[in-house]
Amino acid sequence: MNNIKIYFVLIGVMFLWGMNVSAIKLLVSDFMPVTITSIRIFVAAMIVFFILFPLKKVRKPKNREWLYIILGAFLSIFVHHYFISEGLAKTSAANGGLILGLGPMLTAILSIVLLKRKPSIIRLVGFLLGGVGVSFTVLAGSGGIHNASSGDFEVFLAILSQAFSFILIKKASETLDPLLLTGYMLLFGSAMLFVTSLLIEPNGLASLQHGSPFIWLMFIFSAVLATALGNMVYNYVIGQIGAAETSIFLNLSTFFSLIGAALFLKEEILPSHFIGLLLIVPGVILGSGSLEELLIRRKEKLTQHPQKKISL
Repeated sequence: MNNIKIYFVLIGVMFLWGMNVSAIKLLVSDFMPVTITSIRIFVAAMIVFFILFPLKKVRKPKNREWLYIILGAFLSIFVHHYFISEGLAKTSAANGGLILGLGPMLTAILSIVLLKRKPSIIRLVGFLLGGVGVSFTVLAGSGGIHNASSGDFEVFLAILSQAFSFILIKKASETLDPLLLTGYMLLFGSAMLFVTSLLIEPNGLASLQHGSPFIWLMFIFSAVLATALGNMVYNYVIGQIGAAETSIFLNLSTFFSLIGAALFLKEEILPSHFIGLLLIVPGVILGSGSLEELLIRRKEKLTQHPQKKISL
């Protein structure tokens, strides 16, 4: 697959992920949040294994790999999706989508803190822009710090936990296929969520009886297309064009989440949302190191394949 086709595929995945914010908002509004999230993640896990079995990519993890799977499932699936479901039940999809767009930058910050990497000036500028962008979106969009929603904070915790998990996932993927790792984490994470739902939402399963056909259509979209296929395709593309080039496209999901909130939820998109978007997008590109790595790779390619001089 050439790069042009890959870019179009990535745009499609970002569209799915952006629309998925609105889909999750609808699901957690009609059903008990943790219950429906656990079932949605379980269905996604089954889809991943259904695809991997014919490809003969399913195997039993080795001893140390189990540790990465369990920790990754706890952070990337259980904590991440728990706070997304709870947070989006209390805040707007527009705010949630913008905050979720901070993922690449938070991952870069944690890499600097945990792996003792010295940040460049470009990254520091990116961190500043991203922080100001989210603060402006949450505070100005909600009418000030006194009216800021607890849901915004919970969505932030969701993306922070996922950023922590990326450190583990990177280590685990050295010996375990990322697609298989995704399947195992979805499976164990959904089990953790389901047990939690039985404890805090005793009527959660009963609430599933009242869903409309449209809501269940949103469930299928979210579980099958956005969560299962979206994550598999994204992981595949990382192997094709690299993490730096791929992560730049994550900013599009933030843009699409705003469009989805306006179209499907009839949410009011405030000027503060667009100002926040204009600050967050360059903040993520600079803060995540995507721009730096992209420039370095382009420079290396030019050095390895300089243009031949034409002799007369």
